[in-house]
Amino acid sequence: MAGEASAAAKEVAQNGPKLPQKRYFRQRAHVNIFNDMPLEYPVRPSEQDWSKLYPAYFRPIEEAGEVQQSEVADDAKRPMSPSGTTEQAPQAKRGPGASSAGELSPDQLAKVEFADIGCGYGGLLVALSPLYPSTLMVGMEIRSKVVDYLQRRVVALRGFQSDLLKRKEAGESIEWVDIRSKLKQEIEDLSKPLDPNTEELHDNGETERLVPGHYENIAAMRINCQKYLPNFFSKGQLSKIFVLFADPHFK
Repeated sequence: MAGEASAAAKEVAQNGPKLPQKRYFRQRAHVNIFNDMPLEYPVRPSEQDWSKLYPAYFRPIEEAGEVQQSEVADDAKRPMSPSGTTEQAPQAKRGPGASSAGELSPDQLAKVEFADIGCGYGGLLVALSPLYPSTLMVGMEIRSKVVDYLQRRVVALRGFQSDLLKRKEAGESIEWVDIRSKLKQEIEDLSKPLDPNTEELHDNGETERLVPGHYENIAAMRINCQKYLPNFFSKGQLSKIFVLFADPHFK
């Protein structure tokens, strides 16, 4: 699950970001949810290691255990209001609102809030990412090749954003995306005939302009949601669940 994401990140680090081509990741639309599959899942939500999917928001579990309550980390973490205490979420990074004493309050812990069940190739996640740059979103898909594609896509988009930020810091003029104009253009595109030769029907992600959040807030995992969805999220954690273009059977 997270291993493919790590491999994709290493590939980007070595060769630079490159968007995957969907035609190499095609897979039949249906998978029998009752088949035995080698899936990784936590026994309970508190044991899920999110650091492999959201490295900008979570420390690896082995490092999180060594962090002392009195330490202050200079991490750009947005405030949010999950349930639980600091001890129940030792992975969460400290946010800009941390007190001078370094205390980490529950409203500064990172947690996934949006879940796209049966996310496919990730069009919704990529479109929502700059609209909700402070909200963590996860795409959940049972098809292995499709998950591999989306993980590579997210890693590549993050790589493009990282390169753009470095160029901007070096003094180059890099444009930021105008979200209002982007939304208006996407709405207009919906009324146009679709080009069957395009990799994505609409938004393929920004590779030449900076976007809020820099796609660090989205990720994908392979999961059988009918069996293991409660293993990942605590009660009341999710604020939105998307089940789009549902098949005739329940996903």
